[in-house]
Amino acid sequence: MASRLNFGDEFKKILLAGVGAAAITAEKAEQVVDYCVQKGELTVEQGKVVNEELKHNVKEKVNATREKFKRQTKFDDVLKAVDNLSDEELEALKNKLNQKQDEKAADVEEADVVDDEADEAKAE
Repeated sequence: MASRLNFGDEFKKILLAGVGAAAITAEKAEQVVDYCVQKGELTVEQGKVVNEELKHNVKEKVNATREKFKRQTKFDDVLKAVDNLSDEELEALKNKLNQKQDEKAADVEEADVVDDEADEAKAE
């Protein structure tokens, strides 16, 4: 019997590997900066600035990856929940999705009208 892969678990492993790689890269980059400071190629102050920038960039990437994983996990949970819905609940969900789609289409149309009016005002 073939084992069934859980996409969510595999996705999580890939994201965690990416976070780990980013952390290792930051550590190695910090070592390079420290080495340059020791050799006199960078001043201590420049080294501190570079290290802070690196830490900030890695922190941003890690946070973005975490948020992406959270969204994917929530989406997977929603898909699992849909599997357990009754016919009536599925129909209600379809109606809600159609309503949302109609609202978004109306928002896009409204934005197009506003853009057209702005273009006309510029032309005058």
